[in-house]
Amino acid sequence: MHNELVFISGFIIFILAMLAIDLGLFAKTDKPVSMKRAAIMSVIWITLALCFYALILKYGDLLHHIDSFSALLQVNAENFHHLKFNVNDLAGSLNLYRKNLALEFISGYVVEYALSVDNIFVMVLIFTAFGVDNKHYHKVLFWGIIGAILMRFCFIFLGSTLIAHFHWILYVFGAFLVYTGIAMYIKRNEKAEVDTEKHAVVKLVSRYFAIHPRFSGNRFFIKIDHKKFITPLFLVLLIIEATDVIFAVDSIPAIFSITKDPYIVFFSNIFAILGLRSMFFLLVNIIDRFRYLKTGLAVLLAFIGLKMLAANYTDKIGLTTGNTLLIILAILTVSVGASLAFPEKSL
Repeated sequence: MHNELVFISGFIIFILAMLAIDLGLFAKTDKPVSMKRAAIMSVIWITLALCFYALILKYGDLLHHIDSFSALLQVNAENFHHLKFNVNDLAGSLNLYRKNLALEFISGYVVEYALSVDNIFVMVLIFTAFGVDNKHYHKVLFWGIIGAILMRFCFIFLGSTLIAHFHWILYVFGAFLVYTGIAMYIKRNEKAEVDTEKHAVVKLVSRYFAIHPRFSGNRFFIKIDHKKFITPLFLVLLIIEATDVIFAVDSIPAIFSITKDPYIVFFSNIFAILGLRSMFFLLVNIIDRFRYLKTGLAVLLAFIGLKMLAANYTDKIGLTTGNTLLIILAILTVSVGASLAFPEKSL
């Protein structure tokens, strides 16, 4: 238990430190984020995720304080890993467990990172609809990501608790993902819109709080004649938070199709969320070029939903964690490659 506590505490301290550095060094600069800086930050976040993958590969057994073969078998059963160990080789069995755990982390990270692109489409629409100055994007996304981390933490461990007590809920998740994938494919060419006056969040907030009609720099709140007002910038933040809740309904069950270990689900989710902001600034001006990405994401959701529904047969057909990762990468590569090879013709 001591090693497990150290592992989790270390991860949380690392996340808080990175957020503090971001807030202290970058959030105070009231300038638009350049493509160059976004690219550098994206590389840094991806590198950190790969370093964490290597850490799990080396010390993953410490995550659940596995110090005996019986403890290994218990964790294997609790998290539905279905790994086959050699009872006479604890070291080799631990190595197999760590490799699988690391693969689950990187697979979950890739899935979450890919699904985040769909989130970026909606964020761009929200910022454009409300006329947010691009120099304020960073502040909104920074605080939005902090809220997303807290919400994902609650959703992930709630989902893990439900799976532990009601294993059949995995089939509900699987069916939901297949349905979502089909719906996304059908609506892939529809142009989404954001109604700034009739949006559910706007109507709810305006019912209980006074909203100032104009932006006030990068401020979320202002006080006029001793009365406090919410600025449109804070309203945009609330809408982005609400949007993330909707996306979490898809993305979290998607990662549970890859791993049932709540820590790995949490780690992969958080790394993807932390890299979302830099990816947003990297793609914000070119996101429309990926015309087939929504098709790829639809196929990806349907695939992992079917994998969840066929959980009892994945071992028999050779759908291991490693093979699952290769299929996920192939789906994303084909959709991005097709988008670049066959760009939409301008009228």
